[in-house]
Amino acid sequence: MGIRVARRSAITLATAGALASGGTLYLGLRNLLAGQADMARQTIPRACDIPPRADGVYVAGEAAVQRFQRGMDVDLHLMIFGDSTGTGYGCRSAEEVPGALIARALAERTGKRVRLSTKAIVGATSKGLAGQVDAMFVAGPPPDAAVIMIGANDVTALNGIAGSAQRLYAAVKRLRAGGAAVVVGTCPDFGAVSVIPQPLRWVAHARARQLARAQAQAVRAAGGVAVPFADFCAPAFRESPGLLFAQDQYHPSAAGYALAASQVIPALCAALDEADSPAVVPSD
Repeated sequence: MGIRVARRSAITLATAGALASGGTLYLGLRNLLAGQADMARQTIPRACDIPPRADGVYVAGEAAVQRFQRGMDVDLHLMIFGDSTGTGYGCRSAEEVPGALIARALAERTGKRVRLSTKAIVGATSKGLAGQVDAMFVAGPPPDAAVIMIGANDVTALNGIAGSAQRLYAAVKRLRAGGAAVVVGTCPDFGAVSVIPQPLRWVAHARARQLARAQAQAVRAAGGVAVPFADFCAPAFRESPGLLFAQDQYHPSAAGYALAASQVIPALCAALDEADSPAVVPSD
């Protein structure tokens, strides 16, 4: 165990009663959702452990990760922003963390020396993205590539859909302005999280889908690439929950993170290839 990192309860969706009007027809629904949220809070453990740290320099053909030191020569700097998904919460070793999987794949595919830096924070919502990007600018120049994984905590905290998407837009816009290729894994689907009972799970599923659509629009408008985790990963998580969920049955397992990373890697490689391509000057 490490330092306790408080996260909002997996389901402050207890207040999902706010989604219903105040009439008597909805009173029973609100009471039911509140009771189910209390049950979910007791079932899903709080996120307390510190995820494995995978930051360093990844080199093709080398299993060991080099510790980055100022002045060290690297070809590409990759940064990971977002929430517990970005940190790899639930992984047992650094090699399993999604950032490590992505950095390793980039190094092997390109032959470049890839530096990985993780700014993601367990429990973060889109409200924390600006701070993560600020921290990046304080630490040094912007990265060559950025991956953002965010959204689940916006759903459980009942943050507004439009506001969450706008904050993501602003973060992607700042990173793109700094020259980074940006790929965003949009909000995952709660429909496969069986520890959340019905109908609370349906409410979470509906809000997550709505947020993911708004995020995808915002990311594209800001010049980034959106990877819809819900579309790619939800069916697999429903079919193999024992394999793809961690012990808490809420966060992904190492296999679950590997599945998510496998969707990000080709999108990021394509975005970097496009960024490296010379501009075509139209002939007269």
